[in-house]
Amino acid sequence: MYSEKYQESLSAVSAARAKNIAMEPERMTAKQKEDLLAEYHPDYKASEFSVLEIGPNKGDKVPHELAEMLQAHSRIKASDVDLTSPDYETDVLVIGGGGAGTSAAIEAHEAGADVMIVTKLRMGDANTMMAEGGIQAADKPNDSPAIHFVDAFGGGHFAAKRELLAKLVCDAPEAISWLSGLGVEFDKEADGTMVTTHGGGTSRKRMHAAKDYSGAEIMRTLRDEVLNRGIPVIDFTSAIELILDDSGKAAGAVLMNMETKELLVAKAKTVIIATGGAGRMHYQGFPTSNHYGATADGLVLGYRVGAKLLYAETLQYHPTGAAHPEQIFGALVTEKVRSLGAKLVNRNGEVFMHPLETRDVTAASIIRECSTRGNGIETGNGTAVWLDTPMIEEIGGEGTIEKRIPAMMRMFEKYGIDIRKEPILVYPTLHYQNGGLDINVNGMTTNVENLFVAGEAVGGIHGKNRLMGNSLLDIIVFGRNAGINAAKAAKDTVVGTLTLSHVDAFEKEIADLGIKTDAVSPKLLPDYTRKVNA
Repeated sequence: MYSEKYQESLSAVSAARAKNIAMEPERMTAKQKEDLLAEYHPDYKASEFSVLEIGPNKGDKVPHELAEMLQAHSRIKASDVDLTSPDYETDVLVIGGGGAGTSAAIEAHEAGADVMIVTKLRMGDANTMMAEGGIQAADKPNDSPAIHFVDAFGGGHFAAKRELLAKLVCDAPEAISWLSGLGVEFDKEADGTMVTTHGGGTSRKRMHAAKDYSGAEIMRTLRDEVLNRGIPVIDFTSAIELILDDSGKAAGAVLMNMETKELLVAKAKTVIIATGGAGRMHYQGFPTSNHYGATADGLVLGYRVGAKLLYAETLQYHPTGAAHPEQIFGALVTEKVRSLGAKLVNRNGEVFMHPLETRDVTAASIIRECSTRGNGIETGNGTAVWLDTPMIEEIGGEGTIEKRIPAMMRMFEKYGIDIRKEPILVYPTLHYQNGGLDINVNGMTTNVENLFVAGEAVGGIHGKNRLMGNSLLDIIVFGRNAGINAAKAAKDTVVGTLTLSHVDAFEKEIADLGIKTDAVSPKLLPDYTRKVNA
């Protein structure tokens, strides 16, 4: 139960509920959105960014924390590693064991390639597992990939690479079919028709879900398929440096056992980076909804061998992270809660925005409500607003929450909060890495041959903001795409002499530019040890 200090505000929210359910808040104009984002969204805070001094994106700005990793020392010297007798040899090396990596491995294996997955935690320890709301696909009679494209292109501020977004939306219906064929249990009506709902920024109901644990259901199915195919998985082992051959092609990776710190060499004809996001970098001090290993490793690995980044300065702050209780601070409160009818309400019981604006606009609106307008609720970890979950039962009838978002109900129930009867406190949480490595439509990086990328480590698919449900979609569409094309490239590839000369070259560039840093990268895991003052 919420303590007495919240009771006055809770009473105001309860008293206004019937009126708030009936009202239809106005959507913002394009100009209003632009002005709001410029003043309140974290991506627009100039003081929180550094300009890169080295590498293919020299002169571009990125968050301070990412800049430190991109311009850090390697964890190894080239002389530390014997490349002449690899510990593993494969056609396709997949770095990452989440939805993108497993999708890629399955399709590469299906194409006849020898494939191996290496992952620094376990297969499935990934943001995929934590995705809740659903996966978009325009597969209903009133919808089309063209309409899906328009929604996503506008939601991403018209910055997406058109060819990537076109592939995402055109391949979406087949992706749903593929997942269903593998055994994903999507929500269905009694006649077998898939249930679809709206998400923020969508003009049609195209969100397919498995209750509110859609990612976990997808990851369960993909993991089983990898295991059933006998694809080798090397877990608790991290890629800490890519290996090139003497012609500049990606040709494997240096691996490090996370427990023993033993260094190993994996030689491959093609490499797929599927390392996921960056929430555990805690940009600007924000909490995160991400899994423990989300530390932007793939961006560092690719950048050091010369792969270019796209939109690395843009992050997605999910508007509804749990703000109370403290034990789940920053945990994702799925957008599906709002698509089912819950509205955002301030301390006075007032609905202050349309509940299904795009995520960046919604996050900025909450920040404005709590800061400039002073209408937030103090939580002990800052301020927050209410997400009026009891509206869902009022609109959909008793039992709707337990049927449609059972995991969300259970998460809060553990702390004495019944979301069927009480609203919940939310505030933006660091959720998604919009930017990443720049790829062509075949999944290969634009300037490093045989280096493919899939999933959250890619930049450009969503532009500068992502709509709900398009991330679970992109890990499937571009994971499969990378696997198919990496296997195809492997057939025609003869690997030359392996080299780590880029490590020494990067180190020399750091020294020549006089960059002073003690940091090493990739980060691998966040550091939550308490700092004791001397």
